[in-house]
Amino acid sequence: MDYHIPVMLKESINGLNIKPDGIYVDLTFGGGGHSKFILQKLSSNGSLFAFDVDKDVIKNVEKIKNKSFHFIKSNFRFFRNHLKENGLSKVDGILADLGISSHQINSNQRGFTFKGDEKLDMRMNNDLEFNAIDLLNTYNKDQLINIFSIYGEIKNSKQLANSIVRLRRKKKIEKTIDLIGIINPFSKKNREEKYYAKVFQAIRIEINDEINSLKDLLLQSKISLNKKGRLVIISYHSLEDRLVKNIMKKGSLSGILQKDFFGNPLKTLKEINRKVIVPSQYEIKENSRARSAKLRIGEKIYD
Repeated sequence: MDYHIPVMLKESINGLNIKPDGIYVDLTFGGGGHSKFILQKLSSNGSLFAFDVDKDVIKNVEKIKNKSFHFIKSNFRFFRNHLKENGLSKVDGILADLGISSHQINSNQRGFTFKGDEKLDMRMNNDLEFNAIDLLNTYNKDQLINIFSIYGEIKNSKQLANSIVRLRRKKKIEKTIDLIGIINPFSKKNREEKYYAKVFQAIRIEINDEINSLKDLLLQSKISLNKKGRLVIISYHSLEDRLVKNIMKKGSLSGILQKDFFGNPLKTLKEINRKVIVPSQYEIKENSRARSAKLRIGEKIYD
């Protein structure tokens, strides 16, 4: 089984508009699918810096024998600091595929999926101390309501949170099957798996601080790109896509267009694709996990 099938591979690589001698960044290395295609387009004078926090990707890193390739084990929210440590302040393109990898979903004892009986973990970075077991057994009712309603967009989040707090007093929530047993009564008939996915997504986002990490990524990208450099982001849920859209369309995370004293827009990126790019029906058929993906491309207007 492949470590991960890269989503919208051709579209995202084309979106980078790669220059052979340019400097590029893959912020979500994973199985290395996007990185390999970027390297194919680079000359010996070009460079690719790849990031990932998951120690499981090291075996994929070791397969790449290319002097233009540089791997950094770190959360992408710190990418600018690492680039500076390597003598770089500007790059020609930045790519991020924000989805969880097939390997992480399929791995035993990672707890990313509800399909199995695994220990609840959900850490992208195995070095983190706080995991899903800790969250589910220590967060108070209001904290649980907050993450389920915001990160999972779950309408009955209050009832769900109440149930978790009540039932964990009787038995500690430790495995995926424990959690499914609690949340199942709140799901609609024949739509159970969709509900489970939302709950697991909300917990995963909180554990890994994914939204704040994305905000850091977007703000750093604005100042890290050369003029005409490209920012290519693949997102998988509305919260992510809204932030990406706001930064590319309005120049701010809030989506409010700021202007200077003379009324000129203060934005550093322009949209290359005004309409969001989605996978083809053929790709979705071949890789069902691509179904919710959305691709946006921005270009740096000025230094």
